[in-house]
Amino acid sequence: MAANDTIADMLTRIRNANLARHQTVEIPATRMTRSIAQVLKDEGFVADYSEEGEGIRQRLVLSLKYKGKNRQPIIRNLTRVSKPGLRVYSNRKELPRVLGGIGIAIISTSSGIMTDRDARRRGVGGEVLCYIW
Repeated sequence: MAANDTIADMLTRIRNANLARHQTVEIPATRMTRSIAQVLKDEGFVADYSEEGEGIRQRLVLSLKYKGKNRQPIIRNLTRVSKPGLRVYSNRKELPRVLGGIGIAIISTSSGIMTDRDARRRGVGGEVLCYIW
């Protein structure tokens, strides 16, 4: 990864693990990926996550969720919005609604990483990291 876009890397790993119906997926642990993993857990998109390894080798292990006997992934889509080459910001009045509120947008705000719903409730805007539904 030349661009060092940890968020896009994380989303791609989750997307690939979902397609292969893996139970868990490993992601390099950074403050950003930890925060996003916490939001995904709070919103019910992943069952849980844990940290493994030491120092620079630290990684997050996310347990993915599936539903039904066909094991349909709970996460149907992950879309990176703000990229290193083109940042996307949104003030509190213009926070995006994903699929009319079915999905979530993960926003990086001055008060931490949160969903569009939380940001709207707290009246803060920020960088729109990704959409998930």
